[in-house]
Amino acid sequence: MTPAKKSGPPPGGRKRTPAATGRSSGGGKAQRSGSGTTRPSQPTTPPQWPDRPTVDVHDPDGVRLQKLLAAAGVGSRRVCEDLISQGRVDVDGQVVTEQGVRIRPTQTVHVDGVRIQLDESRVYLAFNKPLGVVTSMSDELGRVDIGDFVANRKERLFHVGRLDADTEGLLLLTNDGELAHRLQHPRYGVLKTYLAQIPGPVPRDLGRRLREGVQLDDGPVSVDSFKVVDSRPGKALVEVVLHEGRKHIVRRMLAEVGHPVLTLVRTRVGPINLGDTKPGKWRNLTSTEVGALYAAAGL
Repeated sequence: MTPAKKSGPPPGGRKRTPAATGRSSGGGKAQRSGSGTTRPSQPTTPPQWPDRPTVDVHDPDGVRLQKLLAAAGVGSRRVCEDLISQGRVDVDGQVVTEQGVRIRPTQTVHVDGVRIQLDESRVYLAFNKPLGVVTSMSDELGRVDIGDFVANRKERLFHVGRLDADTEGLLLLTNDGELAHRLQHPRYGVLKTYLAQIPGPVPRDLGRRLREGVQLDDGPVSVDSFKVVDSRPGKALVEVVLHEGRKHIVRRMLAEVGHPVLTLVRTRVGPINLGDTKPGKWRNLTSTEVGALYAAAGL
């Protein structure tokens, strides 16, 4: 019998063992399996997949893949070589299993499906914006802005989203325009977590009302999560999680339900926590955190 070949190699260029079609070379009818498990209506030939072109990701002038992965903090050179051999690394969508492959740092690399940023010119910072600071890299009115805190950096940085002057907490700063755009786009639903101090007591049904949705002047809004963190006479600390990005959305939503915000801090954006970063200070994100941000943004 003539084996039928599946058209198009699998990722990584690995060949698969041809499967028998169950047809004779003379084009006769399909032969039923001797096990008797194949019904007459079932196909006995594997489906013919469309050709998938193999992409040559190797760049003779590039850097060895395992060296770039190690420099990005994925692991030691030996660990990175093992990852490549195991088929867990892909470059521009192509699984790479050979050790001699050289690439450019600007190419897209994933390890176990997680994006790895190899371009050392890219910067990713977690900044704790203090109260009274304007979310701008250069304020036209001369007010203190976040640009004043990173003025010694040579990169042109973008702030991911905004916090009003009366709100403190986590702002992501980067020169990766594509990632910044995606993290702010409502399509990707990246969650933001806030701690708000509000007048108490908090009614038992407040969380349900916020999850079901509140009508504002510019449309409805609902939280993804709400919980009371602490409660004291006359005030309460609540955690609000939502993927909305409209201006003053947390303040307007809580005011609408009768609990205007007294203080507001953003503690998390997607997988990134504010942690113990002091107001006015910033830290570089780890390679793991950057990969998690790419995953949250669908990159």
